[in-house]
Amino acid sequence: MRVKRYVVDSMPDALQKIRTDLGKDAVILNTKEIRSGGFLGLFGKKKIEVIAATDAGQAQPAPPAMSPAAFKTPPAAGAQLAKLIEEASAAAAKKSAAVPSAPTALMEEPVIPPVARPSPVREVREGREIREVRERGKEDLLLDEIKSMKEMMSRLTASAAERPRYPERLLKFERLLLEHEVSPDLVEKLLGKAAEEFEGEFSPKTDEYAYELIKQQLKQILYTPYNKGIASDTRIAHFVGPTGVGKTTTIAKLAAEQVLKEKRKVGFITSDTYRIAAVEQLKTYANILNVPLEVVFSPQELARAFQSLQDCDIIFMDTAGRNFRNQMYVSELNALLQSKGKSETFLVLSLSSKYKDMKAITDNFAKFRLDKVLFTKMDETNSYGSIVNLLYDFPLQLSYITNGQNVPDDIVETNEDRLIDLLLEDRE
Repeated sequence: MRVKRYVVDSMPDALQKIRTDLGKDAVILNTKEIRSGGFLGLFGKKKIEVIAATDAGQAQPAPPAMSPAAFKTPPAAGAQLAKLIEEASAAAAKKSAAVPSAPTALMEEPVIPPVARPSPVREVREGREIREVRERGKEDLLLDEIKSMKEMMSRLTASAAERPRYPERLLKFERLLLEHEVSPDLVEKLLGKAAEEFEGEFSPKTDEYAYELIKQQLKQILYTPYNKGIASDTRIAHFVGPTGVGKTTTIAKLAAEQVLKEKRKVGFITSDTYRIAAVEQLKTYANILNVPLEVVFSPQELARAFQSLQDCDIIFMDTAGRNFRNQMYVSELNALLQSKGKSETFLVLSLSSKYKDMKAITDNFAKFRLDKVLFTKMDETNSYGSIVNLLYDFPLQLSYITNGQNVPDDIVETNEDRLIDLLLEDRE
């Protein structure tokens, strides 16, 4: 019996060494986990100790077969050869009866009594134990990695909790923008850029400077370099948007401005034949302003309407309010947006609507042509963050904001500075 001890990192390494040193008939006698290295028994690396053994007689290869001619001896040496064979047989029998001496490997390792060759059932059990040891090793490594990751996350969380993300003088503006329902991602971007400048070497680090930094960031989103109102050379002004946002009332306000202030000749076209009394409402405004009105039921009737209003300086076209989150309705409306000269298309949205709905409507209209955006019902909400969100997400130009139902009052061109003051005003 030959016994040998191995200290390895994993069971596959042990199996390879055992097969190389002791042969494929070797048997594993014992396995256990130990720690190697470290300091005073601490911080040692996990190892696996494996004890294996093999039958020394089976491990040695059989001598090569000899031909009968090799046993032929001269007649004179026959008696002497027979005597030598008899003496060798007696010595072999005496040696087999004696206790075998320990192998070289046993001089270095503890002597373990010989064991009988395991049965097939025991070999299956030992194979299962090897697999279990291997799986336990993998689980231990995985648990160690998870533990270290948790500790790292705890340290990072504690560090983030101790240190505010932005300078203290900017934190108030983060709260105000979120109260106005400005997108959290956009707030983070605005505050991040402002914080970089606020913490600069030459920054005065005052409340006034923090306010100006945030204001400049918002102005870059809201600023309109071109004319916000209806251009002087615009021939047709289209107004589109969902139902209930106040398109017809807004058209009446703008038409009165053109008639009374700009002294331009105005005409109305309406295709809003879906809503009850929609035509009557616009006809009432047309009678008050003494301007002509044409009603169209299809794109084919637009040519007739334009011919009737050819003497007008500007034509206001009122479209039907529909569920414009449905792209089919948007496609139908696009067929009505024909032009006889320079035109502008105004998207009309209510500030009392959720920004998610605004975004869906604008996304469908943006596939065609939009020039400016007009916000209504400012007097019905205290949240103006949707204006910032929309101008950041879409390449639109600010135009008007309405803040009541009075005609021709309660409509103004958007003032970016005033709007930013409202966004950053501490209402508490």
